[in-house]
Amino acid sequence: MQLKAEPEMAGKIVRCPGCNSKLSIPTAVVSATPPPPSGLPAPSEVSPPPADNDAFGAEYEHGTSAPEQPLPTSSGSERGERGGWEEIDPTNPNGFLSFAIGFVLFLAWVGILFPFQAPEGTSPATYTGMQFVASLFYKHMLVSFTNTLFFTWAMSILYLKLQKLSHQRKALLLDVLPWEMGAEINRDNVGQFIDNLYKLPHRLRDSMMVNRIRKALELFEVKQNAGDVSNMLSSQSDIDSMRIGGSYALLKAFLWAIPILGFIGTVIGLSHAIGGMNFGNMTDLKEVTSTLGKVTGGLGTAFDATLLGLVLAMFLNFPLNTMMKAEDDCLNDIDSFCNEVLLPRLNDGGSIAGGDTTGIMDTLVKAVANAQKDFLVDLNSLSKQIKEQADNLDKRAAAHQQRVDSEFAITLNRMREDMTNAVNDSVKSTTDYTRALASGIQSLNNLLSELGGKQILIHQVKKKGWFSKS
Repeated sequence: MQLKAEPEMAGKIVRCPGCNSKLSIPTAVVSATPPPPSGLPAPSEVSPPPADNDAFGAEYEHGTSAPEQPLPTSSGSERGERGGWEEIDPTNPNGFLSFAIGFVLFLAWVGILFPFQAPEGTSPATYTGMQFVASLFYKHMLVSFTNTLFFTWAMSILYLKLQKLSHQRKALLLDVLPWEMGAEINRDNVGQFIDNLYKLPHRLRDSMMVNRIRKALELFEVKQNAGDVSNMLSSQSDIDSMRIGGSYALLKAFLWAIPILGFIGTVIGLSHAIGGMNFGNMTDLKEVTSTLGKVTGGLGTAFDATLLGLVLAMFLNFPLNTMMKAEDDCLNDIDSFCNEVLLPRLNDGGSIAGGDTTGIMDTLVKAVANAQKDFLVDLNSLSKQIKEQADNLDKRAAAHQQRVDSEFAITLNRMREDMTNAVNDSVKSTTDYTRALASGIQSLNNLLSELGGKQILIHQVKKKGWFSKS
């Protein structure tokens, strides 16, 4: 297994993250790999001490002294047989284990404070330090014990998260992309890099960094597109970030509940103190003094619950925020490694460096094919929309023509009926007039018949003037 070491670590004794044994980092760091492109710093390789001082039992177990072996190329059957490995949650500890540890710590703390309880009748002013602490926990047993259990449970969660973070930090020391396999990762050697990840120790390869790089390389092996790998790495970074943020939900709930429970204990103490007030006999000074003493003592006890809650919340807040920052820094380091080391070494044939035009031609063919495919898909979609619009237009035209025909027929029938009624009325009027005329002619004929040959004398009467004599 190859490890990476910073130059300032030369000459120091460290523990191997794979087997947890001691490892001596040589003073002269040997680098047998070619310098990386794009000005990236070349990783240093850790060479083991001589065989007689080797703590691992093999001269080449952790370093570069191993004899070079030809790296097998991954075939289609090997690719199908990989299948990844089961991933363990990198940030959420086991809930039952954290509660068990927290409950044991709670019992130990309660047991430690139990002998330091002050005897009955001891004035709070004479309490020792431990007696004062014990009084904070035993005055409001329900509230104080609940707050203490929440605090120890939260601290156990932080402890288990610290163990997981240490595991992630150890995985960052792995040389997951050895330069001996090639300065760039392309379609020909990507299988070798993936096989190298599968050869890492089981206790270290299940980490966010190794899992992310494995998924990126397996996607690159299938897609042969660095852009898709970059998008996948960005999405995986968002997933890991949200997963880490979600792992603090219970801790934030504890941080909120602890001071709230302290305030609840204060309210309970205040209610008891006020309920114990008895000023029935104001003339008895001793009784009044005793009542005031009980009230002030109850008030002191009430505010002790709030004091305990605030102190526990403060002691929980600092390690919680420290752990959040440490996990964010670890995630940022993984993102930086993927962006600064992995992505620049991916070669999907998109460049013509070294006069290799096969890759650029393949890329162009794929790009044209994808563009043509997208164009055909869009053309089919547009044709479908045009056909739907044409069908809708035909339906609307047919409906409009049907409506016009119906309205025209109705109007024509109405005009025919109106004209028929008008003609009928005219014929009836003419008939009535003709009948009346015929009746008048008949009456005239009858009158003329009666007159027959009779003569009718008409005498003209001389009209008198204005000044004539009558």
